[in-house]
Amino acid sequence: MTHIRIGLIDVDSHNFPNLCLMKLSAYHKAQGHQVCFWNPLFYFDVVYKSRVFTDTYSKDNITVRNAGQVIKGGTGYGPGPDLPDEIEHSYPDYSLYPQYSETAYGFLSRGCPRGCGFCIVGGKEGRKSRKVADLSEFWRGQREIKLMDANLLACPDHESLLLQLAGSRALVDFSQGLDIRLITRDNVALLNQVRTKTVHFAWDNPDEDLTRYFRQFLEWTFIKNPRLRRVYLLTNYGSTHEQDLYRVETLRQMGFDPYVMIYEKPTAPPITRHLQRWVNNKRLFYAIPSFSDYEPVKKLLGGDMETRGFDWLM
Repeated sequence: MTHIRIGLIDVDSHNFPNLCLMKLSAYHKAQGHQVCFWNPLFYFDVVYKSRVFTDTYSKDNITVRNAGQVIKGGTGYGPGPDLPDEIEHSYPDYSLYPQYSETAYGFLSRGCPRGCGFCIVGGKEGRKSRKVADLSEFWRGQREIKLMDANLLACPDHESLLLQLAGSRALVDFSQGLDIRLITRDNVALLNQVRTKTVHFAWDNPDEDLTRYFRQFLEWTFIKNPRLRRVYLLTNYGSTHEQDLYRVETLRQMGFDPYVMIYEKPTAPPITRHLQRWVNNKRLFYAIPSFSDYEPVKKLLGGDMETRGFDWLM
């Protein structure tokens, strides 16, 4: 019997499980193939290279010369075909990442109607959110569930999917964010039944005032710890520093935990990078209430900000 050897390369490193590779591994193991992470010392019949991030954050410097075929895939390589259904709907091989064995990763829905210019989801998955799986497809009793859905609340079946999450009694992390503009009394009531590890929202467009939605969520939610109510803030995408700081301060005052995301970080100005370090280091953020008192900012602006025309930081 000829054994087919399959090699896997997680181009982004092993800091976060690569769901595509886990499904490929499960599928090939079910076919009786030998599967392991790629090693340059051995021959492989097929090597899969999977990359989520682009060159800005994850360069592919790996040259494979010991394989009969090399297949590249993932958003980091640009548009490409989806996994075949028989692979896409395989239960992931969590043994590839034993350090994350107590967490289930997956999608219940795909697609997003928003079409944001900085996001690839609409072009890759479609401008309509739709159900693609039940929870049992990727969860079998793990203590935690990390959802990777782009816009679960836009899915017409989101209420039944929330009930599945609630019934699991696992801790759920809505890692990619829920659309705060789509909350209703009914779906927040369902969210209240879910054992939530962290709920994430986003406030990406500074020209859009989302404060009424955030206040409404506070009125309905059972999540009382502000640090479990996280909000992603997109910066370096047409916003000014004043707009970035306004969103940070407004969210903190309302009782949310802001988290700064920088678009194309290498091009970001120093003040934006300092804002990210201050906000995302929670020990600093809660110990130093004002950004103007953050020591690196004082050094950057030369001490007396007001006399130098930087009173907008105060």
